[in-house]
Amino acid sequence: MTAYVVFIKDGVNDQAELDQYNAKAGASIAGHPLKPLAFYGPNETWEGPAAEGLVIIEFPDIDAAKAWYNSPAYQDAKVHRLKGATYRVMVTEGVG
Repeated sequence: MTAYVVFIKDGVNDQAELDQYNAKAGASIAGHPLKPLAFYGPNETWEGPAAEGLVIIEFPDIDAAKAWYNSPAYQDAKVHRLKGATYRVMVTEGVG
């Protein structure tokens, strides 16, 4: 079943660290079957705290999403995301 990884950026702490994250995260997708569906486009918060930005990535299934997220390349990038910004990250399965 299709899975979706959602990143919600709540705020930036260190832009230099976030820049390193962006470069490394982009390189981490090689060899993984993913499809970006939304990538920091305009967003409107209807309920709850406003988000600075969000990303939605589609994977063929939750195992593929976990394989990318847990890959050494993404884990190396993640260190910089954690230093550079406050995010909420989640995965969910699609319908059907």
